[in-house]
Amino acid sequence: MKMIYGVKDKPAFGQMIVFAIQQLLAIMAATLVVPIIIGNGMQPSAALFGAGVGTLVYALFTKFNSPVFLGSSFAFIGSMFAAFAGGVSMALGYLGLIIGAIFAGLVYVVIAIIVKFAGVKWINTLMPTVVIGPTVSIIGLSLAGNAVGDLQTGEVANAEGAIVASPYACIVVGLVTLAVTMLCSVYGKKMARLIPFIIGICAGYVVALCMTLIGTAAGIDALKVIRLEYFSELISGGIFTLPDFTFLTAFGGFSELTGTYIATIAVAYVPVAFVVFAEHIADHKNLSSIIEQDLLENPGLHRTLLGDGVGSMVGAFFGGCPNTTYGESVGCVAITKNASVVTIITAAVLSIIISFINPFVVIVDSIPPCVMGGVCIALYGFIAVSGLKMIQKVDLEQNKNLFVVSIILIAGIGGLTLNFGAVTITNIATALILGILTNLMLKNAKEQE
Repeated sequence: MKMIYGVKDKPAFGQMIVFAIQQLLAIMAATLVVPIIIGNGMQPSAALFGAGVGTLVYALFTKFNSPVFLGSSFAFIGSMFAAFAGGVSMALGYLGLIIGAIFAGLVYVVIAIIVKFAGVKWINTLMPTVVIGPTVSIIGLSLAGNAVGDLQTGEVANAEGAIVASPYACIVVGLVTLAVTMLCSVYGKKMARLIPFIIGICAGYVVALCMTLIGTAAGIDALKVIRLEYFSELISGGIFTLPDFTFLTAFGGFSELTGTYIATIAVAYVPVAFVVFAEHIADHKNLSSIIEQDLLENPGLHRTLLGDGVGSMVGAFFGGCPNTTYGESVGCVAITKNASVVTIITAAVLSIIISFINPFVVIVDSIPPCVMGGVCIALYGFIAVSGLKMIQKVDLEQNKNLFVVSIILIAGIGGLTLNFGAVTITNIATALILGILTNLMLKNAKEQE
């Protein structure tokens, strides 16, 4: 896939800012929702700051050769809940988040050291295209339900907490967002083709706001898509705000720290880190195919692992959430054909700045799920298609390859997960493991005529 802007290209300053905002919009919703799910006083703005700093760390370790943004990892949600289990104080829970991220990061560091001395050939042997291709596809396909669910969801809830907007009104908003995004990407001039998500989100937001104003004036709840209270928060919330960084609260938890608690955190985080390692490889193989540069060779898998691992530690220190490379960011690179690392660095700097600016955070929070659902249909779809393009290189006339691809797709799309106490092996990781085992079992079979 030929890039309009390559990895080392530097867009003009004004364009670069716009491209960076587009990257932020692509990853922001998922990054902000993780601390909301965890609760316990965690702040989305602190997670956004941590994601920005973590991305800068990743860029440094990868020598500015890998164009991907790091955001809050969903894989560690169960592990993060474990930090607060047993009624521990908030201070100890926050300290547990940082300790857990350090454990997870150390797993990456150890694997990176092994890769540095052993090379990456064993990775390619263990996970060839026939394994990685369908795994990349299910990363996108497994998120399809999230995109469709968001597409039908508004922001306004009644006293019982139920969403009042009609799913059909939300679908109209989401499809307008998707249609404008597609038209800009396919028919737009150069600039429009590079920022289709910003234009699409703005178009969907305007339609949602018009519907909400009409619904409010006419008393039609079914049209109320956006929560208008956000706009009063813009006025009353002030311009600047200081995020509640995790380490500020965590310092008070050292007096309560015990060996048992540390062991509990280790058991919750370390196994998940090995699972995320597999997804790390799939993401970077996918990104490599998009930018036509093998990131496992240059800058090297050991560098991407170090960047991801240390970036997770730093991100959790500030925002509580371990970071991971984001599929939304990879999808954004694929659709816009902009692989400029300078754009990613600018997005990281902006995320750090924005975390202190209350109006911007409020405006982003006010974007209804149906708008982001329209965007994510394209983003997640591009991830899935990237994997299918890898599979095109595989000879599926051979039963041994057909079995590997089939097992990965069905296990992944079917949602096969494994639970061992507090540890959950995701459907993607489970499918990848089954694919590796199947490939090892069948790879020496004779070629069929």
